[in-house]
Amino acid sequence: MGTVTLGVSIAVPEPYGSQLQELRAGFGDAAAHGIPTHVTLVPPTEVDADRLPQIRAHLAEVAAAFRAFGMRLAGTGTFRPLSPVVFVQVVEGAAGCTRLQGRVRDPEGPLSRELAFPYHPHVTVAHGISEEAMDLAFTTLAEYAAEWVCEGFALYEQGSDGVWRKLREYPFGTGPAGVPAQLSSPADTSAEATVRPS
Repeated sequence: MGTVTLGVSIAVPEPYGSQLQELRAGFGDAAAHGIPTHVTLVPPTEVDADRLPQIRAHLAEVAAAFRAFGMRLAGTGTFRPLSPVVFVQVVEGAAGCTRLQGRVRDPEGPLSRELAFPYHPHVTVAHGISEEAMDLAFTTLAEYAAEWVCEGFALYEQGSDGVWRKLREYPFGTGPAGVPAQLSSPADTSAEATVRPS
């Protein structure tokens, strides 16, 4: 059946997601339009395609037991020189992201994997481009700010064209199946109605 490359992340909602994606493209990052703006929970991971049902069930279970939390982005940071990345910082919600990714990557679960670096929630705005362009990204977004309530996460698959596409959304505090990406809308869940303590 072959393998698929999956990722799990929290989408940065509109209008912020498109703003940051356009800025990333403007800095010369050719991958920008293939990567929805996000906070990573599980980085690109290759798995056997026949494990997808098990992975979906695991993600639904994690989401059902989690509750909404506030997210706030402000200012920039960089992983240079270790890694050629400039990012917008997660200044509120980092603890929620860290707890959530720990459950998604549960050592006993189907998405258990080691990370190359310690987990650090962030929103990438430049990756692997010239130092000058990275510096520009760093300074251009130094005053950037955005906030929202995180009410779930999503499973993505990377196509053979390198583009990441959403497979399914997992709103917090909901039932066993998750929501197919094409059927979901922001009105599907309300934080007040669906959250329950994690």
